[in-house]
Amino acid sequence: MKKKTNLFDWIIIILISFFCLTILYPVWNQIVLSFSSASEMRTLQISMWPEKWSLEAYKFIFGFGNIGRAYFNTILRTIVGTLMIVSVTVLAAYPLSRKDLPFRGFFITIFVIAMFVSGGMIPSYLLVKNLGLLNSVWALVLPNALNVTYVIIVRNFFLSISPSIEESAIMDGASPFQILLKIILPLSKPIIVTIALWAAVYHWNEWFMAQIYIQDQNLDVLQTVVRKMLMNVDASRMDTQIASTGANASELLLANVRAATVVVSIGPIVLLYPFAQKYFIQGLQLGAVKG
Repeated sequence: MKKKTNLFDWIIIILISFFCLTILYPVWNQIVLSFSSASEMRTLQISMWPEKWSLEAYKFIFGFGNIGRAYFNTILRTIVGTLMIVSVTVLAAYPLSRKDLPFRGFFITIFVIAMFVSGGMIPSYLLVKNLGLLNSVWALVLPNALNVTYVIIVRNFFLSISPSIEESAIMDGASPFQILLKIILPLSKPIIVTIALWAAVYHWNEWFMAQIYIQDQNLDVLQTVVRKMLMNVDASRMDTQIASTGANASELLLANVRAATVVVSIGPIVLLYPFAQKYFIQGLQLGAVKG
């Protein structure tokens, strides 16, 4: 029998809908601004849909510097960094989920302490420099290859898997590594996708480490290039800068450029969410139920 929706349910639905609207509207507003013409911007006649579509802001952005190369660097960093985080997280979480691991409590304590204590920025930079990792993708992915929060969440998920499954595999002669690859990982798809999504979002958006460890402009990531673009573009020099990129100065304002940079920056990573949403919710719930 279908449950009747009461007043409390409607209040929750309205509040959640309002909350979603407060998140979606600013994003949609930036999309509309990025495609709006300068005439609409000057008269402040911006609606929910551009009256006159304009691509001048995107012409300006993709003609400004090496943003195409920055896209490639960011995609490379995101792929390598995500694979690194997922691999290290699984390899750390699986032993910690085994009750027969010697000194298991000691290792868990060390991991928890590491959540609150770090080596600091200067020692980290000196370590990366002495290892010869400056100006390479490894400087951006290795220092954050292990995230203790992810390890704890994945460990909790592994604990929720029935021990009888592993016991049956051991009786059939499977090694611990075979159990992990052929049994545990296939059953852990929701939490693996969740961690991969978090890692991908982090590496796509992160710019501070790239600012510190990357001095070669050909290796700049997208967020660094966008930041430099927004810092260098100003209203007093717009006409000269626009002319150098081939965009139409009469159809472009600084607000268009800023809105377009937001769309260019967040667009690709936002598209991942619909494909991972099913696993994301399931993995997050199951990874937090058992400690």
